[in-house]
Amino acid sequence: MNVKELRCEYKKNPVGIDVLIPRFGWILDSDLRNVMQTAYLIQVSKDDAGFTYPFWDSGRVNSDNSVHAEYGGPVLLPRTRYYFRVKVWDNHRFESEWSEPAFWETGILNAWEWSAWFITPEVEIDSSKPAPCPALRKEFNVAGEIKSARVYATGLGLYELRINGEKADDQLLTPGWTSYNKRLQYQTYDVTLKLKNGNNAVGVLLGDGWYKGNLGWVHQKNVYGTRVCILMQLHIKYTDGTEQVVVSDNTWKSSTSPILMSEIYHGEIYDSRLEMSGWDEANFDDSGWGGVKELDVPKNILVAQENVPIRKIEEIKPVSIFKTPAGETVIDMGQNMVGWLRFRVSGPEGSKVVLKHFEVMNKEGNVYTENLRSARQTMEYILKGAGEETFEPHFTFQGFRYVKVEEYPGELSPDNFTGIVLHSDMDHIGRFECSNELLNKLQHNILWGLKGNFIDVPTDCPQRDERLGWTGDAQVFIRTACFNMNTVPFFEKWLRDLKADQLKNGGVPWVIPHVLNEDHHSSSGWGDAAVICPWTIYLCCGDERVLREQYDSMKSWVEYIRGQAENGLIWNTGFHFGDWLALDAKEGIRVGDSLGLDEKEGNYFGATPNDFISTAFYAYSTGLLARTTKVLKKSEDEKTYSRLHDDIVKAFREEFFTITGRLAVTTQTAYVLALMFDLVEKKHRKRTVDALVKNIEENNLHLTTGFLGAPYLCHVLSQNGRPDTAYKLLIQTDYPSWLYQVAKGATTVWEHWDGIKPDGSFWSPDMNSFNHYAYGAIGDWMYRVVAGLDTDEEKPGYKHAVIKPQPGGQLQFACAELKSMYGVIKSAWRIEADTMVINLTIPHNTTAAVTLPGAKIESLMENDSPIGSTDLFPRCRETGEGVVIELFSGVYTFTYKFKIFIPQQSCKQ
Repeated sequence: MNVKELRCEYKKNPVGIDVLIPRFGWILDSDLRNVMQTAYLIQVSKDDAGFTYPFWDSGRVNSDNSVHAEYGGPVLLPRTRYYFRVKVWDNHRFESEWSEPAFWETGILNAWEWSAWFITPEVEIDSSKPAPCPALRKEFNVAGEIKSARVYATGLGLYELRINGEKADDQLLTPGWTSYNKRLQYQTYDVTLKLKNGNNAVGVLLGDGWYKGNLGWVHQKNVYGTRVCILMQLHIKYTDGTEQVVVSDNTWKSSTSPILMSEIYHGEIYDSRLEMSGWDEANFDDSGWGGVKELDVPKNILVAQENVPIRKIEEIKPVSIFKTPAGETVIDMGQNMVGWLRFRVSGPEGSKVVLKHFEVMNKEGNVYTENLRSARQTMEYILKGAGEETFEPHFTFQGFRYVKVEEYPGELSPDNFTGIVLHSDMDHIGRFECSNELLNKLQHNILWGLKGNFIDVPTDCPQRDERLGWTGDAQVFIRTACFNMNTVPFFEKWLRDLKADQLKNGGVPWVIPHVLNEDHHSSSGWGDAAVICPWTIYLCCGDERVLREQYDSMKSWVEYIRGQAENGLIWNTGFHFGDWLALDAKEGIRVGDSLGLDEKEGNYFGATPNDFISTAFYAYSTGLLARTTKVLKKSEDEKTYSRLHDDIVKAFREEFFTITGRLAVTTQTAYVLALMFDLVEKKHRKRTVDALVKNIEENNLHLTTGFLGAPYLCHVLSQNGRPDTAYKLLIQTDYPSWLYQVAKGATTVWEHWDGIKPDGSFWSPDMNSFNHYAYGAIGDWMYRVVAGLDTDEEKPGYKHAVIKPQPGGQLQFACAELKSMYGVIKSAWRIEADTMVINLTIPHNTTAAVTLPGAKIESLMENDSPIGSTDLFPRCRETGEGVVIELFSGVYTFTYKFKIFIPQQSCKQ
C-alpha cells in the first residue's frame, strides 16, 4: 500500500497561499480490494532534506479521513516553504511507507508586511479614451549566492511581469477578476533561476482589463477606477541568511509600450515599430522615460491567489483557409474556442495583420458578426519589417471559431497560424462516453463550453460585449462543471466575491463581480446561486469549510426573500428573469428596458409565472439552508429554517394546486420545478408526472423549457419512473433539442435552442451566443443517470458513492469516470446481445451502493463466478429495480442476463 498524490488546499505544491490552517489530502494505492484507512500520520518540516526534527507531527490519528485533514501545528510564518509527508494504516493491518514529500509555501500573510507601493505612470491621461498600455521598469543589483527569490505582485488592471527579459511565469491575465475595491488577488512567482549576480531588471506591462476597460453592453468604462497600477515586492534570500527586498516605489521609470490599445472585448493594436529592445533587461538606457507616482490603495484588501491561474492550455491548428461567396478570406479553426491566434508573418515595415474573430458563418456562407454586438474582437499588428515576426496579444481574449483576415502581407498558409486555448488551469477530472456519437459530441461541446467560459469567473459567454459572471448560468451548470473539471478553487474564489458584493439587505446581484446598475439584483434562480453553489461544492468534495465561509451569505439571501415575500412565504415582488429563454414565451414580451438592449426580435421570458418560479426556488434554497445548518450543527437555525421550509411548501401548495391536486400552472417548467423541489404532495405526484409527460408528448416529444426548467427536466422524469421519456428528449435531433445544435455542427453549447434556425437564419443578434454553457447542464444527467455515477449526501465527496445506471435510449454502452478526491471512480455498462456487463472501479478508502439494473441474484456473476459462491457480497438484495450491492474498494466486473424494461405508453403518439 502506498500514499500518493498529496495535495494542499486542492493544489499540488502551491506557492504563495495565505490559508492559516491549510488542509491536506492524499490517495491510497493498493492492489487489494476493501482497503480502508484506519489511521494516518502527517509530518511537516521546513527542511526538504529530512524530517528528523519535524516542525509538526500530528501523531497517529485514528481516522479514515484522507481529505481535508487540517494542519494543527505552530503558527505558520509568512513567505516560508513547508514540506509535508503522510503515512497511513489500513484495515488489513498494513502500514504504508512514508509518501514522497510535497510542499506548500505561504505568501504575505499580513497587510503590514507590504512595504511596496502601488505605482502608476506620473503622466496624466484622459481615462475616457483608449490609451497605449504603460511599461514600467526598475533596475537592482544582486550580490551574493541566492537561496531563493520570490516576487509578490498584483495590479489594478491587468499586468505582465518580466524579469531580465523573460516573463516571470506562464500565468495570464493576472491578477484575474475580483470585486477589486473589496478583494484583490496577488500572485507569487518563483524567480530564483531568473536572477543573476550583478545588475538585474524588472519590467511590467499594464492593461485596462476588467478594472477600467469596457464592461457590459452599455459601454461603461472605469467601473473600478481610472488608473492602472502595479504593486510588486521581490524578496531575495541569500545563502548567508541575509535578505534583500526590492519594491515598487517612486524610483521606478515609465513609458508607453507598443500596445496602442488592449481591451477584453475589442482586441489589441500592437505597433512593433515602437518596440524598445532590452527595455526589461539591465543596463537599458531609460533616460528618456518618465517617472511614476505612488497611489494610496489600501493593502488590507489583498488576498493570495485563490483561483487556479489562467494559462495557455492547448494549441489548435486551422482546418482550412477559404474564400466566402462575398470574397472574404476566413480561417476555420474547426472548434469554437476561447483565446487568441498566434501568427508568423513577414512583410515590409508598416504593413499590417488585421484579424477579426467570430463564431459562425451565415446561411449564405459569409462572415457573420452581428451577434458580437459592439465587441470588435479584432487584432491589429503593425510590422517592423525585420524578417519573420511572431505575435501573440497580451491583455485580451476572443471567443471564435472563424477568423476573418482583413489584412495580411504575403501568402496565407495554415502553418502560420495557431489557436491558443486559454482558461483557468483546472484539472480535467471527468470523462463520459457512450455508443451514441451525437451524445459524445454533446459531451465534447459541454466541456468546451466550460473551457471557454471559465476564465477566472464563470462567464455567460466569451465573445460579445458581456462576458459577465451571471449567477443564474453558474448555478444551473455547477454540478456538470464539477463532473468535468476540478472547479472547487475556481468557485470558492467566485463565491467569496459573491459574498463581498452581496447587498446589505441580503440581495444578490445578477452578475458577480457586480458591475451592473445598483437595481440589477435578486432575481429568483439567479440570486439562489448564493445557496445552490456552496451546497453543490459540498456535495462534490465534502468540504464543510465552504459552507462555513458562505453560511452568512446563504442565510442572508433566504432572509432577503422572506422580507420580499407575501406573509414571508409567497415571493411575488420584484423583477425576475423567470424561465429565461423558454420556448413557451408569450409574444410581445421584451426585456430591453431592464437590460438596456435595443431589441429587434425574439422573446425572452418563459410562460411560467414569476411568483410560481420565485416561490419554488425560495422553498428550494430554504431547504438547502436547513440541510446546511444540520451539517454545521447549528441546531437553532436548523429548527428555524426547517420550519420555514415547511411553511413555504404548504403555502405553495395552497397557492398553486387545486383542492383535487391539479397543478394550476401547466407549463413543462412548472411541473418540473414542483416535482424536483418536492413541492407536490405524495398522493398527487403521479398525477403531476403524468401531466408533464402528456405535455411533452403533446409537443411531439420535445421540450419547451428555458434556463431554469431544462436542467431538471430529465432528472424529474427518471426519478419518477419515466426514464424512457427522458431518453426520448435527450436523443431528439430536430428542433428543439440538445442534439439539434450538434446536428447543426455546433462545437460548443448555444444560448438559444434555435440560435441557428432550421432554415439557416439566426435568432435575434441582440442575444445569440454560440458558446453559452447553461443548457449544457444536461451533462449532469448523463453522468448521474445514464452512467449512474452519484454521491451520497450523508457521506459527500464520493466517500460513499451511489452508482445506479439507467440504460435506455437504444444505447449499447455508457461509461463515466471521475477522479474524485479519493481516486478514480468508474461506472461503465454495455449490452452484449442479451447480457449486461458492468465494470466498476471504487477508490480505496470509499464504499459504494450499486444498483445493477434488471439483475437477478441467481444469474449474477462477478468475474465469471456466481456472487453466491463468495463471501465478498454479503450485503446483496433484490429490489424492483435490480440487485443492490454494497461494495468496498476495488475493480469489479458483473455480468447477467438483461432485458430493458420499457413502461407502457399511456398517451397518444
